[in-house]
Amino acid sequence: MAHIVTLNTPSREDWLQQLADVITEPNELLQLLALDSHPELVAGRDARRLFALRVPRAFVWRMKKGDPQDPLLLQVLTAQQEFVDAPGYSTDPLDEQSSVVPGLLHKYKNRALLLVKGGCAVNCRYCFRRHFPYQDNQGNKRNWQNAIDYIRQHPELDEIIFSGGDPLMAKDHELDWLIGELEAIPHLKRLRIHSRLPVVIPARITEGLCQRLARSRLQVLLVTHINHAQEIDDALRHGMQMLKRAGVTLLNQSVLLRGINDNATTLAALSNALFDAGVLPYYLHVLDKVQGAAHFFVPDDEARAIVRELLSRVSGYMVPKLAREIGGEPSKTPLDLQLRQE
Repeated sequence: MAHIVTLNTPSREDWLQQLADVITEPNELLQLLALDSHPELVAGRDARRLFALRVPRAFVWRMKKGDPQDPLLLQVLTAQQEFVDAPGYSTDPLDEQSSVVPGLLHKYKNRALLLVKGGCAVNCRYCFRRHFPYQDNQGNKRNWQNAIDYIRQHPELDEIIFSGGDPLMAKDHELDWLIGELEAIPHLKRLRIHSRLPVVIPARITEGLCQRLARSRLQVLLVTHINHAQEIDDALRHGMQMLKRAGVTLLNQSVLLRGINDNATTLAALSNALFDAGVLPYYLHVLDKVQGAAHFFVPDDEARAIVRELLSRVSGYMVPKLAREIGGEPSKTPLDLQLRQE
């Protein structure tokens, strides 16, 4: 019978140690989960040449040993399908690879994305930035200062979004400096942080980080990226409670993924687990058509039908907005729930 890998839970103070001790070899991951005898899984290991495998052990501990269809494993494991050159897919599906200054994307009128760090703790195989030129948008103080100068000169901006990579790859002292610089810009009201680190390494939510966010004059929001209820454990719930006590608004965005969460039952369980952890479901994104991820795609009409069924299973405030991002558009594009011919 399949079971969860169980190991001792690490303390909240060693997130950097956990970050350095990640699995990067498909064979090691499959052996740890007793799946190294599955030819189809083993055959996908060469896809690490297209996009490196990277997964923290704290995330692996939530995977079911012996289950080749584990929804957490399928999000991170290399697959043969990544070699398929799918029509309509590109290396820059959101037309992002031309920033106003290195590391800053002014995509929307009142808000801009600051790519704080280019790296992630985990490499999700469906990542829309898997081909992004992070080498040209490095997260360092020189680029941050240029971005801050741009933000200061654009009073229409009232919200800055920390993105990446993963912005919480920055150390607490780096975030302290960066937040302080933004707080000194009068027209800014809000700071939004999009991060998967609190999910894959819950120890990243430190007391120091929470204290810094609590004393900010900016309204702080954290948007987690959780696709399946199995990702939510006691360590994650504890981190979310720390952030709530610091006055941080907690939201979640998910991606609708074939074979992982593409049914109303799974999404209802996710919404309930999120709300129980103090996190409000925010967006459910249809897949961004990045080359190498076509096997995760769920067609729009199927997505609409799933969300219509979800509406009958959970309270309305637990239903995330079904949306797509289109490069060059001034906002996310909601998908209405009327079925239509594509």
